[in-house]
Amino acid sequence: MFTTVALTMKTLILTWIKKGWIGSDLVFDIDADHIPTTCNKIHDEFKCQKCGFQGRGITPESCPCCEGTKFETKIWACDLCIQSAREEVFKLIDMLENDFGFSSDEYSVYFSGHRGFHVHIENETVRSLDAMARKEIVDYVTGLGLAVLDKETKEKKSKSKTSNNKFMLHDFGWNRRLKLGMQNFLHDASGEDLKEVGLRNKALLERKDTIVERAIPEGRWDMIFGVNDQTWLKLAEYIRENQAAKIDTVVTTDIHRLIRMNGTLHGKTGLKKVQFPASALHDFDPFVGAVAFKKGAVKVLVSDAPEFRVGGETLGPYKNQTVTLPTAAAVMLICKRRAEVVP
Repeated sequence: MFTTVALTMKTLILTWIKKGWIGSDLVFDIDADHIPTTCNKIHDEFKCQKCGFQGRGITPESCPCCEGTKFETKIWACDLCIQSAREEVFKLIDMLENDFGFSSDEYSVYFSGHRGFHVHIENETVRSLDAMARKEIVDYVTGLGLAVLDKETKEKKSKSKTSNNKFMLHDFGWNRRLKLGMQNFLHDASGEDLKEVGLRNKALLERKDTIVERAIPEGRWDMIFGVNDQTWLKLAEYIRENQAAKIDTVVTTDIHRLIRMNGTLHGKTGLKKVQFPASALHDFDPFVGAVAFKKGAVKVLVSDAPEFRVGGETLGPYKNQTVTLPTAAAVMLICKRRAEVVP
């Protein structure tokens, strides 16, 4: 018996040694969980498992009362959640096509089945990229470590007390995004918009035409009297944050992560992961296109549910009510632990 066990173990060890990592697709996960929205505080709840502290909105990394890190959560997917995630996908696709050079037939777009989207790049070019290479892509997509002033400009500034040095934004990559973003923002900005960014310089409004048409395109940051480099850099940082795609960075860098298969049900909603053309991203409605259960009705006792849409119907809100719902709606509430089947 011991000889048999030893031989089996030896076979397993030899088999393991022969195995190796072949490659993995490059996957981006964009989820409303990572995007601050006004609806978070309406329908998302968390409760600390250690001290019982409760709150609404995005679940914190640690409890503000006891610093515990484990929470019970109740989250929801509404139209605003989906739209916020959709806007981040548009940013990501723009980068993939215009900065990385991928064509639309080299990536696939999916509704994740919950509160966001997946973008898969499955060609051989990316499958051999290791975790560090994927981290470089993540840093680019999120704008991490972006320096507006180049090394030469910084050295000049360190030798001069004046702030009239020039720095140019060229027409590709993040420089292009910053340039266009700053132009578009200032072109439409009001005084209130500037205050939200933390900018109170009247010259940005009074001379916005000159700024948009000359100062930014020509790198003439010193031509607007009273606007120093720190103001420009603060504006550029706001644009960087606004232009960056908010992805789940861990998903992209993890070369061993398992990704939900197309057509499978998500356990938190009962909706399917669904692939659709990137051209349909603007109009795709997951509460219709990702519905799996399209027939029948189920009687359930609903503890608490906001108004929601599924399968083309608007339902709720419900509070401690027994109702008969379309199967898809009942499954969603049960998955959310907000309802149970009534015999």
